Amino acid sequence: MAADLELVRTLSLRENGLATVSTVRADGTVHSSVVNAGVFEDPVTKAPGVAFVAMGGVKKLDLFRRAGHATVTFRRGWEWAAVQGSTHLIGPDDPDPDFDADGLPRLLREVFIAATGTHDDWDEYDRVMAAERRVAVFVTANRVSGNR
Repeated sequence: MAADLELVRTLSLRENGLATVSTVRADGTVHSSVVNAGVFEDPVTKAPGVAFVAMGGVKKLDLFRRAGHATVTFRRGWEWAAVQGSTHLIGPDDPDPDFDADGLPRLLREVFIAATGTHDDWDEYDRVMAAERRVAVFVTANRVSGNR
């Protein structure tokens, strides 16, 4: 699995972590959106996978809560890799009893950085993340597929 996640990391770093995340709606249709994601270990379960930061209150969070799984696909040119697995949310509306809520600002920063994000004013970043009720989304690498 580590070698597969290295391909994911390589593809992620080539274009600002841009990836497509997909999950299933209640009617069985697929919901997809573009996110900035990076390889990241779940801080609670220690499972390898990918993570991204999502704005609180968006539809995809409801879908992750209901479906409990997602696929995150990275593509650069003709190379691609997809991480499929269970989802784990940590945020103001998704507290985890095994994660200290005081660590959320640092966690959101770390996930953002793993997805190639940078910021000139981390205090402002923290303020905006809190105001927007941002959530760290983890997708466990239960399966990694690709064309390489």
